[in-house]
Amino acid sequence: MIDNLATGVEGFTSNTFLVQGDRTVLIDAGNGFDVVDAISAHTDDLDAVVLTHTHPDHVGNLAAVTDAFDVDVWGFDPTVEGVDRELADEATVTLGDHEYTALHTPGHKNDHICLYGADPGILFAGDLVFENGGFGRTDLEEGDRDLLIESIDRVLDVVSADLGQLHVGHGPSVTTDPYESIKLAYRAARM
Repeated sequence: MIDNLATGVEGFTSNTFLVQGDRTVLIDAGNGFDVVDAISAHTDDLDAVVLTHTHPDHVGNLAAVTDAFDVDVWGFDPTVEGVDRELADEATVTLGDHEYTALHTPGHKNDHICLYGADPGILFAGDLVFENGGFGRTDLEEGDRDLLIESIDRVLDVVSADLGQLHVGHGPSVTTDPYESIKLAYRAARM
């Protein structure tokens, strides 16, 4: 089961996905809302936090989550404050009931990863791509448009064309032809 705990939150935050199953994991902590209460409304136990990247809107609530649930935080770069464990490129991690592969996808931020579950047909894309061909900003520190385009191309090569769900860092999740949204983002980023 996947729930976006930031649904309806007004203010500067990312989407924050609670993935429940054998291993209950929070993907991104969001910012500026009571995510601890939102988690507690669904479960008493959290096994880990996995970060798609460490921009403030994705990690602002991180300390509150780790204080409340005493969990490790996984991310691409363990030298970044708040990240306890490295989730290297092509490493696997259990989210809910399925194995996901971490794909290092820089361009928006150097430590950005996407999480792809081939069996459930799900991609957590962070701020790499969005619904209808949107793509992550490259005008922030560590942003690089060429790297972003390479990262989107990599995701297109790895992810199945019959992808079932695309969960993004901002805006709605995509469940109708999500692969097409990634292709559109690739085209738009190249313009």
